[in-house]
Amino acid sequence: MEASEFVIGQRWVSHSDTALGLGIVTDISGRRVTLGFPAADEERTYAIDNAPLSRIVYQLGEEIETFDGERYIVRAVEDLHGVLMYHADDGENIQQISEVKLAGSVNFSAPHQRLFAGQFDRNGAFRLRVSTLQHLDRLRASPAQGLIGARTQHLPHQLYIAHEVARRHAPRVLLADEVGLGKTIEAGLILHYQLHTGRARRALIVVPDSLIHQWLVEMLRRFNLRFSIVDQSRYDDIKAQEDDVDALVNHIFGDDDSVNPFEADQLVLCSLDFLVESEQARNHALAAGWDLMVVDEAHHLAWSPEQASPEYQVVESLSEASKGLLLLTATPEQVGVASHFARLRLLDPARFHSLDAFREEEQQYEAINKVVRRLLETPDHISPEDETALAGWLGDELEELLARDDAHQAVIDALLDRHGTGRVLFRNTRAAIQGFPERQPLPEPLPCPALYDDCRYGDVGLAPEQTVPEEQWLADDPRVAWLEKKLASLRPAKVVVICARADTAMALEHYLQLRAGIRSAAFHEHLSLLERDRAAAYFADSEQGAQALICSEIGSEGRNFQFAHHLVLFDLPANADLLEQRIGRLDRIGQNEAIRIHIPYLQGTSQQVQYRWFQEGLNAFAESCAVGVAVHDQVGDEWQKALEGDDAALEPMLASSAEETARLKTLLHNGRDALIELNSCRRNEAEALIASIEQEESSAQVRDYMVQAFDILGVDIEDHSEHADVLKPGEQYQAGHVAELPEDGLTVTWEREQALQREDMAFMSWEHPMVTGVMDSVTSSGLGKAALANLSVKALPPGTLLLEALFAVHCPAPESLQLTRYLPVSPLRLVVDVNGRDLSNALPHDRLNELCSNIRRRTAQAIVPKIRAEVETMVDHVERLAEPHLAQLQAQALAQVEAGFVPEVRRLEALQRVNPAIRSEEIDFLRGQLDAAREAVGHASLALEGIRVIVTS
Repeated sequence: MEASEFVIGQRWVSHSDTALGLGIVTDISGRRVTLGFPAADEERTYAIDNAPLSRIVYQLGEEIETFDGERYIVRAVEDLHGVLMYHADDGENIQQISEVKLAGSVNFSAPHQRLFAGQFDRNGAFRLRVSTLQHLDRLRASPAQGLIGARTQHLPHQLYIAHEVARRHAPRVLLADEVGLGKTIEAGLILHYQLHTGRARRALIVVPDSLIHQWLVEMLRRFNLRFSIVDQSRYDDIKAQEDDVDALVNHIFGDDDSVNPFEADQLVLCSLDFLVESEQARNHALAAGWDLMVVDEAHHLAWSPEQASPEYQVVESLSEASKGLLLLTATPEQVGVASHFARLRLLDPARFHSLDAFREEEQQYEAINKVVRRLLETPDHISPEDETALAGWLGDELEELLARDDAHQAVIDALLDRHGTGRVLFRNTRAAIQGFPERQPLPEPLPCPALYDDCRYGDVGLAPEQTVPEEQWLADDPRVAWLEKKLASLRPAKVVVICARADTAMALEHYLQLRAGIRSAAFHEHLSLLERDRAAAYFADSEQGAQALICSEIGSEGRNFQFAHHLVLFDLPANADLLEQRIGRLDRIGQNEAIRIHIPYLQGTSQQVQYRWFQEGLNAFAESCAVGVAVHDQVGDEWQKALEGDDAALEPMLASSAEETARLKTLLHNGRDALIELNSCRRNEAEALIASIEQEESSAQVRDYMVQAFDILGVDIEDHSEHADVLKPGEQYQAGHVAELPEDGLTVTWEREQALQREDMAFMSWEHPMVTGVMDSVTSSGLGKAALANLSVKALPPGTLLLEALFAVHCPAPESLQLTRYLPVSPLRLVVDVNGRDLSNALPHDRLNELCSNIRRRTAQAIVPKIRAEVETMVDHVERLAEPHLAQLQAQALAQVEAGFVPEVRRLEALQRVNPAIRSEEIDFLRGQLDAAREAVGHASLALEGIRVIVTS
């Protein structure tokens, strides 16, 4: 550099330390130049001959910032004796701003400006940028977006529901699959999709206290969603922190209500019991506002036209404060219309406002269901009678539907749209899904000991041990000795033992562990959530774990033990639903063996009465029983008499129960909502979706991409086993670019089946937080935006300059619009020489990667100032070549936007006239989305995302 190049007041940046920011020349003395760096509050002196400095000149259209924080767009640049004067636009007027007044921080967004400022990277970083944009372009347009990488089996009904519901704006639906079909997984998939695609930001999960920790672990382990628990201990911590500070800080905090823990995190998990008990927590949860709320075990929310339970009232108020709502329940709607209506009322109180009106409406759909079943049975024929009925329901639209190639399916789809609860209720049944294990009830009648002579019958007779001292019943109750022998005979098979009371579970576990020498673990409500998880993990350990898990009734809700095939019912519950919940811990989809249900009962007691009622009256051991509570409502008085020891009442009660069970099961079968079952799993669509997901997961692309990224970002990869690696921070580790990597490393698997078997490994997929974090970091930072490379080929003379440029569509719009589905990143790559010749096809990216090599940084820094004019010319050339591509991309995007939104808006508008389940706000939202999408696409632009300057040698 010549001394005359430097003028006091000029702005330069340091190649060797870009963190210093924008420097200003403060002194020129002899062969030395001194710069002040305001952003770093430092001053540096350099030898003019080899100063590692680059002159900063902002170009037309670029943004500049002054030291007082004002931002402007450059419209003209004037050189006043070596110091630049920018004529810049503040949005209203043109201002004259000397470069002396520029802010000390510097962030060059334009790739060529980064190059000129010495902020360029090696070849690998540019390649990473190109591949990142290419992968993003593919993934954002994929039908699998939002559903990739969950640590779950690919079950069609789960993925179909998740995809169908999650795509909606603020979905409000009832997930009512039968026990064991995976409602928690469906809810997790919906949450993941909505959060991944930006349709939701804040989510609240409300569950029974006993399921808090299970939901926390499931959401993290299966979906990488980190929820925070808000409970009384959280409030106690806040109070303690406030009490520990001095009066001034206390004054700043204000009263207890000033800190709302529900607002501290975006994803919150809370127990319904806590919200009912704590008015403060309830008010805080209401004030926080939610995009999506999930309520598990919704069948516990009691409601009648006359009165609503406190739990129902809490959920009702929260549902009004949440845009979206997912209610989870396994109770069939046909058995209890009032409770079913109560849940629908939470989803849409305006639509479901009257129980009587709902009853009448439901009856009308029976005729529709009969026609649908006939259409399914005879897909090539529609009877004249059915066609007449269809004309009444579908009007003029029927003729158009019947003219289609898929006439039957089109008619069924149209009926589904008009069906009362078809859009808000999803229910898969075991009969429709299949794949469940056989149940083998193994009764074991035992003599009743004398110590229970006074408590043989009545409710107490179901668990008589509670009436005598623990030592006495452990010694004399024949069920204890039988259990010890049974476990010994079954060893090493895993056995779940369930009894009604925690005291019984604790006593049994203590006895088995200490006296019988059987490895066992207790699981009951007196344990903390962490202790319960430890017990469950100890039981799940196949090598050194417990053989038996002794649960109180709490063990029959929410926990899944399908790896066990033996269930011991140490006692029998009074409630048939509780029995189904107990068996449902093992009888789940994914269970690969028959379930042996061991039923020791005391003869001549309430236990024998209850066993016979479940077995002969309900057939509840051998088959899933959804009608038990309804049968009990019919025979309750006779059942109670039999339970009290009235022998004369027993046989008639069993006969009446069997008759009523058969009647209700027939009613359930005949009343099975064919439309809702179809809507809950359209297998062809589900299989296509699964194929898309597995295509993304099974390819080696994600590992190849991350290996490339890790090489640039300083993460070491060690081979662990087939499909698995160990990731560790290396010497050049860039923590800011890589999330989720602990200091001591992380073991990961790239293969789904291994992830399902090895929960100690992270499942790496395109939607794992580490992968999405790297991709977001690359696109949002300057990494790889500018690179300098050497190319040695005989066809090009030494000193030839080439520019490889990467453009991407930039469309400022809310993420919730999901415009990338219609206007993807669409990376455009161009290669030009100084004369503007388009060499893109002659020099493909992969071929250039093979031929190009890195240039030593010191050499590169010397080259850049000498080629600046040529680079600026080549940038002008590629921008001119890129411009025509934008109009084509915009036209394609607008056509896709119209095709995606307009038919759906028209469809919902038409449906709303015949089906009040279509909410006006849903239509208004889609109209707003359509208008916003049109406007955003119109403002789209092609942004220069990266350049690689290639110098031949």
